[in-house]
Amino acid sequence: MRSLLEERRLRRVSKDGPGFAMTDGAWLYILRCSDGSYYVGTTRGSLESRVAQHNAGTFQGYTASRRPVELIFSQWFDQITDAIENERKLKKWSRAKKEAFIRGDLESLEEPPKRKSPHPSRRPPAAGSSG
Repeated sequence: MRSLLEERRLRRVSKDGPGFAMTDGAWLYILRCSDGSYYVGTTRGSLESRVAQHNAGTFQGYTASRRPVELIFSQWFDQITDAIENERKLKKWSRAKKEAFIRGDLESLEEPPKRKSPHPSRRPPAAGSSG
């Protein structure tokens, strides 16, 4: 007899083809738009279908006026909440940081070292100055 988890997974098979069983996870993906900008999104379905939807203009959002789009990065997350959390982080990143992430350049993703001395505008006035 099959476990409840096995039954649940068997019922949730993708429409995109046999053998691709969907779980509770999701894809995080990055598209390069025709104007060179990046779009970051998530999907629980197939990446091919999602990119096709963007290219067909199915979504009246950012990519609608920037077609065609090209998939340049994707990563599977076992929990959709993790995919969404990372999507929100990536959307706040600069273009340069997104490009380093896409390249897998982890050293560039590290934060730069903190300034050891205070910024000149935050230093106390020097002795004998009027400021």
